[in-house]
Amino acid sequence: MKYRAERRRGEVLAAELAAVAPNLLARWRDDVRCVVPVPLHPSRLHERGFNQSSLLARAVGEALERPVREELVRVRVTPAQVGRSRSERWQNVDGAFRWVGAPIDGTVVLVDDVVTTGATISAAAQALAEAGAQSVVVCALARARLD
Repeated sequence: MKYRAERRRGEVLAAELAAVAPNLLARWRDDVRCVVPVPLHPSRLHERGFNQSSLLARAVGEALERPVREELVRVRVTPAQVGRSRSERWQNVDGAFRWVGAPIDGTVVLVDDVVTTGATISAAAQALAEAGAQSVVVCALARARLD
């Protein structure tokens, strides 16, 4: 979806994720203040034409009746994680995110397309915690294994 600019496929997958998100996130729903997508660097967004995580986050936000906030930014270009080892992935995204919006209060749902080692979502969650989030719940379309 993200590498071939298949936005329509992304919209279908976003609808599927939104259909199950309220049940998956029921435990935290009352505490959720907002939904935040994992951002792309502007140069990567220009290459792909859309952010697949934003597409998913908008659908999840609508399903949860919570605002989507896109003030989490990627502050530097990071090479793609594909083909990198576990330790390389963690080093690659260390310090790559910053929150540029008003402070966050409460629980945030962080949305990404695929979680492999957890490096990207951990780095993003760290930035959200520094912005005031009391907890970060991850909602992803898929979980991949790094062999």
